[in-house]
Amino acid sequence: MTAKSQTPSTKEDILQYLLKQGQARVQDLAERLSVSPQAIRRHLKDLEADDLIEYQSVQEGMGRPQHLYRLTTAGRSHFPHRYDEFAVSLLDSIADTVGRETVSEVLGKQWQAKALEYRRRVGLGSLRDRLRQLVEIRCSEGYMTELIEVEAEDEVEQFVIAEYNCAISSVAESYPMICGHELLMFATIFPDCQVDRTHWMIDGENRCGYSVQQQVQKSSRS
Repeated sequence: MTAKSQTPSTKEDILQYLLKQGQARVQDLAERLSVSPQAIRRHLKDLEADDLIEYQSVQEGMGRPQHLYRLTTAGRSHFPHRYDEFAVSLLDSIADTVGRETVSEVLGKQWQAKALEYRRRVGLGSLRDRLRQLVEIRCSEGYMTELIEVEAEDEVEQFVIAEYNCAISSVAESYPMICGHELLMFATIFPDCQVDRTHWMIDGENRCGYSVQQQVQKSSRS
């Protein structure tokens, strides 16, 4: 009874790990999830049968080839998406009527409004506190967001917002301009920071990432 209750959770942990890391070996998963390699292989076999994962064999040294597991398209679709094909179809209809440039302007206004809402909700605390609050909000919206702290240089705070699941991926694939608006959105949320894109799923990476670095105002000397 206990084993059955743990199985779905372990499989979900495997899927989430692959979503974050992009790919992994059996040993990587066993060590990360504190599960025996034999149990991991059983879960992987089930997930492969469900077409949620796939693997490729790579040669490492003189030993046997290692299997590197990764999510399939169906595996990525397993995670929540708040927008579906209807949203893309709707944007297509609007673009046919008024043109893609006008669609971009409308989307830009929508993202600006979203930025102001986020900015209000994250409050006026320290950069770390505001980022943590934003991560919680984005996770609740299906983005599977993580905050990564970067080693500080010259005591300047720097973080990376990593998002392993895009809740609007179907829309972004057809209208990548949305990703540009999203970058501006993060910059609006943190006006006291330099915000840059570090990773992009559309470029084939396993996450979208944004660097957020505190800007230090230097006092002028007379």
